[in-house]
Amino acid sequence: MVVDNIIKILSCGLRTLGYATFACHNPHCNHTKIVCFSCKSRFCNTCGYKATQQWIAQQNSVLPQTEWQHITFTLPRELCLILQDNRHLLGDLSRLAAQVILKVAKKKGVTPGIFTALHTFGRDLKWNVHVHLSTTRGGLCADQSTWQSLYFAKHSLMPMWRYEIINLLRNAYETLTLPPTLSTYSWLDQHYQKPWIVHLAKASKNHQKNVNYLGRYIKRPPLALSRLAHYDGHCVIFNYLDHNTKTHRRFECTAEDFMTRLTQHIPEKGFRLIRYYGFLANRVRGKLLPKVYRLLDQPEKNAQPLHWPELLKASFGVDPLVCILCQSRLVLVKRTVGKTINALRRYHYHLALMKPIPA
Repeated sequence: MVVDNIIKILSCGLRTLGYATFACHNPHCNHTKIVCFSCKSRFCNTCGYKATQQWIAQQNSVLPQTEWQHITFTLPRELCLILQDNRHLLGDLSRLAAQVILKVAKKKGVTPGIFTALHTFGRDLKWNVHVHLSTTRGGLCADQSTWQSLYFAKHSLMPMWRYEIINLLRNAYETLTLPPTLSTYSWLDQHYQKPWIVHLAKASKNHQKNVNYLGRYIKRPPLALSRLAHYDGHCVIFNYLDHNTKTHRRFECTAEDFMTRLTQHIPEKGFRLIRYYGFLANRVRGKLLPKVYRLLDQPEKNAQPLHWPELLKASFGVDPLVCILCQSRLVLVKRTVGKTINALRRYHYHLALMKPIPA
């Protein structure tokens, strides 16, 4: 999985992944343009930017305009490390965080809209598992005829979140990979007696701030290229913001340590970092979202796809499908299929060994 992602990134934007050929629509112009396909790896900065903009545009066009609140659910450091060796449990964290909010809402007979994002990294690329959750500060009442406000309190959410995680680990105890020092339940009991950090941000009037913040991290790698300060083949230096001191710091490590820190955050194939619950859950949103729009006196919305020409035009102010010679439109005339992942493995293997690549 890690190797395949690295291979895709190395091939991104090259003809080895395939490309599209565009030709000028003007019969008197012979200009052609090659557009190479992207790798679509969730760990590629280039593809991540495109995926980020598409996700943000989709959420901004679909989510209802109402009061939202961003809540961060964290875990003690020791439990984060246990999840590093038991990654199969990561898929439960978003569900459990949403379950806490849904339980609070259910007591008031309300169904809110929720979306979550799972992060496994800190700013310095250490393993730091936490769940970002955004929820409407209101929702559909039981008979779905009115919109009812909601309020969330840290003192009630924290013990509920702590219980859900401890219960998850207790139920999975027999299958956990643990160090010898954690051979009994006592370490779980100790953490159950301590307060955990659940941070409630100030409620906002709409979802844009939450969407824009999360979009920068869930569709892109944990380290932007702009944060890389130095690399000489042996040492890597990158910048990061220390949340504790609110100051910018520099982290220095070997190239091997850097790759280990970075690649540990590559999600498993098919793993969903973003999930939806409440009236935003995929199985009910088609039925409930129109009711939410109606109760909030808003027009029904549909997600509009954001294509690569629009992204390039927005970023650089240039339409990539305009002929640079005669200003006519470029039209697609051919698609060339690229190498399969197995062929790419062979290609980069022989390239790394500086051996001739067999036909």
